[in-house]
Order: sequence, then C-alpha cells, then structure tokens
Amino acid sequence: MQFAHPSFLWLFAIYIPLVAWYVLRQRKAHPSMGLSSLSAFASLPVSWKQYLRHFLFVLRLAAIGCLIVVLARPQLKDNWRTTSTEGTDIVLALDVSGSMLARDFQPNRMEAAKAVASKFVQGREADNIGLVIFAGESLTGVPMTVDRGQLLNYIDGISMEMLEDGTAIGDGIATSLNRLKEGKAKSRSIILLTDGSNNTGVVAPLDAAAVAKELGVRIYTIGVGTNGNAPYPSYDMFGKIVYTPQPVVIDENTLKGIADLTGGKYFRATGNRALEEVFAEIDALEKTQMDVKVFSHTEDDYMLWAWLAFGLFALEMILRYLFLRPIP
Repeated sequence: MQFAHPSFLWLFAIYIPLVAWYVLRQRKAHPSMGLSSLSAFASLPVSWKQYLRHFLFVLRLAAIGCLIVVLARPQLKDNWRTTSTEGTDIVLALDVSGSMLARDFQPNRMEAAKAVASKFVQGREADNIGLVIFAGESLTGVPMTVDRGQLLNYIDGISMEMLEDGTAIGDGIATSLNRLKEGKAKSRSIILLTDGSNNTGVVAPLDAAAVAKELGVRIYTIGVGTNGNAPYPSYDMFGKIVYTPQPVVIDENTLKGIADLTGGKYFRATGNRALEEVFAEIDALEKTQMDVKVFSHTEDDYMLWAWLAFGLFALEMILRYLFLRPIP
C-alpha cells in the first residue's frame, strides 16, 4: 500500500494536545458533595461504566485517525506479477472472401462469423490468441497476444475489401503457422473458417497441413454454408450488389483431410445457431500450463477507512447517549 498524500499523516500529531486536554479535563470533572461519613458506601463495587467512559475517548481518537488515513489517500501500488495458469496458443484464420457475404446466415456469413469469433475470444482469457484473415491472399491481422481489446477491435473492423477476392486456404494455414512459432504453449491450434474451396494461393492446403502436423499443431476446420442454395452477392449492370440463389459448394473432403492429418476435427455450420455450437465445442480445446504477466494499476483504497471512521463515530454516539449518559 502507498499514500497519494503522505504528508497528511503528520496530522496524527494532534493526538498529543487531545490526550493532554482529556487528562486535564478529567482532573477537574469530579463533582463533590459533603457527607458526615462515607462508611456506608465503602463496600459498594465500582461500576463498569466508570471505566468504560474512558473508552469513548479512545473511540473518538480512533475515528479521527481513520479520517486522517482517508485524507492521505491510501492506494494499491502498480506492479507486474507473473501468474501460472492454464492456456493454449490459438490462431483464428477467417475467410473474408466475397462469398462470405452470402445471406444464408443472419445478417450474412461474415458478420455471423465475426460475432461468434468475438464471443470465443472473450471467453478465452488465459490464452495467447492471434488472428489471420485470408481471401485471394493471407494477412496477419493481430500477432499472438493476450490483449482482448486489440483482438475484438480488429475483428469488428474486418471487411471483404481488405484483401483481393479468392480463397487461398493453404496460404491462410501457412501464415497461421508462422504466427504460432512465436508462442510458447505446448498446445497449439488453428481454427480455420471458410465457406468455399481453395482456388488460389501458392501453398496447397494439404501441404500446409503436413507442415502443421510436423510442428504438432492441430487444425480445426469449419465449413460455413447451408445445405442446398444460398443467396450469393453479385454485381448487376449498374455496379450494384444483388443477391442471387446459387448452390453452396464447400470442399469438405479437403477440410476433413486437413483436420484428420493434424489431429483436429472438421465441423459443418449450416446456420447461426450451428456456428455458435461449433465454437462452443472447440472451446473445450486442450490446455497447458503457462506463465502470464499481469499488470495491476493504481487505485484508491480508502473506503474501508471511511466506513470504519463512520462506524467508530456511530458506536461512540450510541454508547454516550444510550448507555453512558451523564447524570446532571
């Protein structure tokens, strides 16, 4: 604990004149009455109230002391501390191609994926998480971090205009593996979400999966799209986006192969609810022991002293006017 205004602690010196005043006052506070003999009162016991009346002054001093501490503003000190916790290294690899605007999810596939990804990030407080986006190429959105605010802000700003259109699943895996090299956890995973088939890029998906297997990285693949047809975006002759029903084509064989090769699992999400259930199941990923550095900031810690001062004053008033009332 530290004090924002330690100079106020000098106010405790006021105890010296207060105690001196109380002692002098008590010497002059004894009433007298003339009697011919005190023998009749010699055997009477001394009342406990006679001793307790001095306790009122002690309560008053203690309450004043608590107020002085409040004025000095006690604070919890900033510090870094290292804690051991259960966690894992995870990279979210999200497809941001134009087909992710299809409206078989509400409001569309991309917004639904962003919503469940944000919820997933918020629930993994002890994990080191990175974010990769891919379409016709791949890009590291956020390197491995425990900063949930940074991850959530980036996810909220994802749009299809960020990359050239296409679906480079292999490149997305390769970029994710490069990010996982920075992590120190024993358990490392990639959660790859896509709604199509690999049609561009320089790395074949299964080749990237083979590298992931050698590195001990599990890949959980998610195929996003309803069964049958879905309203896909396209441009009309005036350059406006229109939605036309088209068959949903997902290369499930490749996605299953990637998952099986790396010891992961393939999921098919056909709607918003199904997508939430997929991420809930993945949330049970294997965890491992890891050290996390935590920063604690300074904050005032005076309320306990304020309430204690109030309680001491209240107790003094109750005792003084209910149990120890002076007789005129």
